[in-house]
Amino acid sequence: MKLHPRLPVLVLALAAGAAMAQSVYRHVDKNGKVTFSDQPPAANVQPAAPRAGTAASTGGPALPYELRQVVQRYPVTIYTGDECSPCSAGRSLLVTRGIPFEERIIKSNEDVEALQRLSGQTSLPVLSIGAQHLKGFSDPEWSQYLDAAGYPKSAQLPAGYRNPPATPLVAVQAAPQAAVRPPAAAPATAPQTPPTPAEGPTPSNPTGIKF
Repeated sequence: MKLHPRLPVLVLALAAGAAMAQSVYRHVDKNGKVTFSDQPPAANVQPAAPRAGTAASTGGPALPYELRQVVQRYPVTIYTGDECSPCSAGRSLLVTRGIPFEERIIKSNEDVEALQRLSGQTSLPVLSIGAQHLKGFSDPEWSQYLDAAGYPKSAQLPAGYRNPPATPLVAVQAAPQAAVRPPAAAPATAPQTPPTPAEGPTPSNPTGIKF
């Protein structure tokens, strides 16, 4: 089997990362691209938060120690779309192999633009393993990179573990609701003018005298 030309470089990078500190850090550049590294962040970069779907964030069953370390170093995210057969095949590979992953759905133009900024790709699926992005589904290629990252070849997920549900790449912000206006007050009723006494004689003024 012919190896991918970039694979030896990735293997060396992963092996070097395994010998470094256990913490993983999240770096965000000015374009919003997120990468993960074992290198300590700058003063304005925060350590990566626990990933969705892990015991730390959901209270579910904890991952085995070695698998948890791999997930922290090289988190896996798959970018998919609707009615995309290669996307379904890629997702099935991850599920069958027991890879903890997050799924981002590309639907809107904003999602496409964000995916291009993030990975340089506009076609689906895209698989990210740490900072490495793989375009299109290829079982041998995806498996080689997952192997190099240190993911087990067979499922080791604890019973009851669930990956987080798929979400759009760009969060949809709800439109602000129009301010609720109080009901308009009824117009003030003008004071009624007492009726003008009829001119001329009346029972109380038989002579019709005016004052």
